[in-house]
Amino acid sequence: MAMAKWWRGMRTAAKFPPPSVQSLYSQSSPYHTIQAVPREATGSRVAGRERTQGRIPAVVFTQNLLEKNPNARSSASSSRKRLLTTEKKQIQAILRSVESPFFCSTTFPLQIRAGSGSSVLLESGNVLPVKIHREEGTGKILNLVFVWADPGTELKVDVPVVFKGEENCPGLQKGGRLNQFRTTLKLLCPAENIPQKIEVDLSNLDIGERIFMRDISFHPSLKLLSKDETTPVCKVVSTGLKTSKPALA
Repeated sequence: MAMAKWWRGMRTAAKFPPPSVQSLYSQSSPYHTIQAVPREATGSRVAGRERTQGRIPAVVFTQNLLEKNPNARSSASSSRKRLLTTEKKQIQAILRSVESPFFCSTTFPLQIRAGSGSSVLLESGNVLPVKIHREEGTGKILNLVFVWADPGTELKVDVPVVFKGEENCPGLQKGGRLNQFRTTLKLLCPAENIPQKIEVDLSNLDIGERIFMRDISFHPSLKLLSKDETTPVCKVVSTGLKTSKPALA
């Protein structure tokens, strides 16, 4: 009911959007601006019909709606929940341009328009993807979940961990194997400064050695959300195999 009122109100109020709105987010991301239209109806049948017509159902809301503590939720937050429909072709193009592991640590401009191909802009802002629901077996995208990434706010983000320096890692050169314990690190990030990935350097890691959360350096604006910074991120373990360096001529 609230969504229907928002949609009817915005459809009327947004007939003459401010001229600066469209350019406001044009430089915020090198990737596509996600185009979406409102949807009032929900349910599996409606969602299925959307998918058969080449669209993907989506929802965007403020992140505190995900909090388990009901006191962290506010009526203002609820009013910013938007039920949307996105174009399948555009989402697929975005996923091709942004490597899949980094999609949920990349912010995108979002424009909500009155209809497909409409010039009437109802609402716009930056969003962060938090979940892609896929069909088991086929991998087909069923729906998308976004949170608003408003300037001046902080978001909890699962940032992917990637490794570098494998070619210089003493432990790997000796035939060791890298055990990865964490694929992501949960960080509290300013919406304007969300890293796509956290790089962990292995170039000094020998067999039996580990890298802990406390060993990783972050930008001062980022905060690691972990109760135990002694949790290991990775370790080089022995495999019983030894690699020998070629003899010098």
